[in-house]
Amino acid sequence: QVQLVESGGGLVQAGESLTLSCAASGSIFSGNAMGWYRQAPGKQRELVASISSGGSTNYADSVKGRFTISRNNNKNTVFLQMNSLKPGDTAVYYCNAVNWRLYGGHWGQGTQVTVSS
Repeated sequence: QVQLVESGGGLVQAGESLTLSCAASGSIFSGNAMGWYRQAPGKQRELVASISSGGSTNYADSVKGRFTISRNNNKNTVFLQMNSLKPGDTAVYYCNAVNWRLYGGHWGQGTQVTVSS
């Protein structure tokens, strides 16, 4: 059974930081590249950062240099450290495998991040 539980969101001011956490079931986490996605109101969900099982990372241009993705393979957990937050980062943030379609398209509840100016 696929389980994804995101946490750590909140309301912050521009320039501040947040760290998001995601606890994933082993079935979707082990051996898979994992990603953090976000969806702002009226916009499509987008991939903002990903990390391979071996630790290689990729970032969307909009967050490069500000966000850092990491994972703990022993605890099936993925993190997203977000620094220098901007109002444009306001969205619901989700974690999932990069190849999430292979797991039935299941998503967690997400965690809301709101950045005020």
